[in-house]
Amino acid sequence: MTVERHGRRKTTAVPLIQQSPWSKPQMNFEPARILSDDHVETIHLKSMQVLQEIGMDVLNPEARDILQRAGASVSGDRVRIGRDIIEQAMQTPPREFTLHARNPARNVQMGGKWITFGPVGGPPNCSDLDRGKRIGNFADNANFLRLSQFFNCIHISGDGCVDATDLHVSVRQLHVMHNKLRLSDKFPFVYSTTRPVLMDSLGMVRLSRGISHEQMLREPSAYTIINTNSPLKLDLPMAMGIIEMARMNQVCVATPFTLAGAMAPITLAGALVQQNAEVLACLSLSQLTRPGAPFVYGSFTSNVDMKSGAPAFGTPEYMKATIAGGQLARRYGLPYRTSSANAANALDAQAAYETVFSLWAAIMGGGWSRPMKSSRWMSSCCRWSNSFCSRLSWMMTRWAWMRCWRWGRAATSLVPHIPCRAIRPRFTSR
Repeated sequence: MTVERHGRRKTTAVPLIQQSPWSKPQMNFEPARILSDDHVETIHLKSMQVLQEIGMDVLNPEARDILQRAGASVSGDRVRIGRDIIEQAMQTPPREFTLHARNPARNVQMGGKWITFGPVGGPPNCSDLDRGKRIGNFADNANFLRLSQFFNCIHISGDGCVDATDLHVSVRQLHVMHNKLRLSDKFPFVYSTTRPVLMDSLGMVRLSRGISHEQMLREPSAYTIINTNSPLKLDLPMAMGIIEMARMNQVCVATPFTLAGAMAPITLAGALVQQNAEVLACLSLSQLTRPGAPFVYGSFTSNVDMKSGAPAFGTPEYMKATIAGGQLARRYGLPYRTSSANAANALDAQAAYETVFSLWAAIMGGGWSRPMKSSRWMSSCCRWSNSFCSRLSWMMTRWAWMRCWRWGRAATSLVPHIPCRAIRPRFTSR
């Protein structure tokens, strides 16, 4: 009598997580509209009025010189930018461009109806089911970069996933940059915290692609995110980042952090005016430095909890602002970046519905170009969640297959009147 040895039979390896092949989704429906055309134009005109009459604090002397040579009025740190400068800057940035990854098969198209998903960037904490919440370190950063590389629905490597707080800040970003280029072949992010860090990171990207300086000037190979110091302030490193990225013809994503009721007017209309004004100021500096430099319109307007002052995400106000931001980006012909955010502290129902609302608004609002930070965001961008990543990656894959969603009628009461006095009192002494 013989006994069959089932354990010796060869078995076919099945991946633990089933996912669709790498692909670049493209949406075939019209974006949602929450503003009428005249309301979009009203926000645009009020934004230019803010920049011309109130102005913006630009703390970088080189940036002030560039704007002044173009005709802007400079008084101390305050720069007032005329409409002619802004209108000229709106004519030169490309509507679509290719993001060149280390692996050419991972190149992605930015702009138009192309969707680009990316992971959250920069939270100081992380969590998983085994070890719970903890402060991020270099090993966590590497593991989460591996996770970003694994999921096919994530198209770019992101902003650093979780901060490597165990490394000294003077060398932290260089080690993190080495991690990105070593563990991922997707389009990378570079930090613009200081000029040496930025230029060293761009040099590392160029070496990883094996290209010349001239070829890198022709092919956008990295991106950075510029967060204005709202309200109406562009600080030293962010202005430097705009200038150097434009000189290198690399992608600059300008994203004001305008929270209605905190650093922006409490009405969504007023907050959108301020957001738009700050983006247009960054656009002007970028295009004056190098006409035609790739530039992305970023939106991050939301409300705050009026009891605690804490940021709130996935709320009706956040959804409205996200959809309206997409309309403004299309008004200027710019690719659009937004986020899939939530303020939940646990992997619970709040995390689910706030993320769904944010992601829904990002896609339906025309955030086709880059619904960035669409995976792993928890605790108002203070924590990266490993377990949340897998669930949200599944959600993004489902979105990539949708083709026929529709939105209702536009909201005609959002922008009845936008007084600049909601923004002006902060700066009347300038």
